[in-house]
Amino acid sequence: MTEVDLLIVGAGPVGLFGAYYAGFREMSVAVMDSLPEPGGQITAMYPEKPIYDIAGFPSVKGRDLVAGLVEQAGRFDPAYLLGHCAQTLDEDGDRFVVTSREGASVRCRAVLVTGGIGTFTPRPLPAGREYEGRGLAYFVPRPEEYTDTDVVIVGGGDSAFDWALALHPIARSVTLVHRRETFRAHAHTVRQVRDAGVEILTSCQVAALRGATEVESVEVVHTPTGERRELKAQRVIAALGFTANLGPLNDWGLDVRDRRHIPVDTTMSTVRRGVFAAGDITDYPGKVRLIAVGFGEAATAVNNAAVLIDPEAALFPGHSTDAL
Repeated sequence: MTEVDLLIVGAGPVGLFGAYYAGFREMSVAVMDSLPEPGGQITAMYPEKPIYDIAGFPSVKGRDLVAGLVEQAGRFDPAYLLGHCAQTLDEDGDRFVVTSREGASVRCRAVLVTGGIGTFTPRPLPAGREYEGRGLAYFVPRPEEYTDTDVVIVGGGDSAFDWALALHPIARSVTLVHRRETFRAHAHTVRQVRDAGVEILTSCQVAALRGATEVESVEVVHTPTGERRELKAQRVIAALGFTANLGPLNDWGLDVRDRRHIPVDTTMSTVRRGVFAAGDITDYPGKVRLIAVGFGEAATAVNNAAVLIDPEAALFPGHSTDAL
């Protein structure tokens, strides 16, 4: 049992900033997330992609943004429970007890939900599921592991083309396979990938992955003609999108809209006293789902949680420059 003032459910950028702010407000904090690393969707899906709308950063890679947020929060030593999916929310007197599906429990005085779009599950590659973890991946948190390998990327959306751009300079070869002639990715990104010399196979589907223990090759079929081709590959990235839902959060006694959003008031409070929310998961009139907006919501939620926990505390914490 971990005992803290505040539990943050979700270790994406908004949750990480919330962890910093809780420490700044002299609250002990734990952060729980179903993913094995902090950073949420950024770490899982586009760590190398530049982000242009973070205040103070003309351009920052997703990986670098997450690293900075972890370092910022690290001053206050938050407890991380990564690889733990929050399952149940119970009350124990004036405390909450949140238990993960994996068996960890956190006893806290308030909860801040920063779960983004909830738990997201990649759509599998039917032809090669037995190679998951043996060359087949759905996310690429560490691109350097693809250095000097032959990579096949399956998909036609932004993630597929982003990975093609990121891996082409370091991989031995990159081939992109898409089942249609047209792409969902931005035209500019598609043009960049073509100009880089990445081979793009359209109207093709992956028929099979082959290899004794690890992936060694990919069989691709051109669907209009039935022509088959064997591609050498040690790594396959299936960028086929994902499904998302709030999962167990639906059973926490919160008001949930459209099965994915939690309404909050101006204090970021949900309908359940002591449970706050911030980031993309929240909903209110005029809501704009941006990381920049989520940062402000996290600060608002934490400051209001601080007052709820200690009614003698001031809502406005003062400026950090005065306290450090």
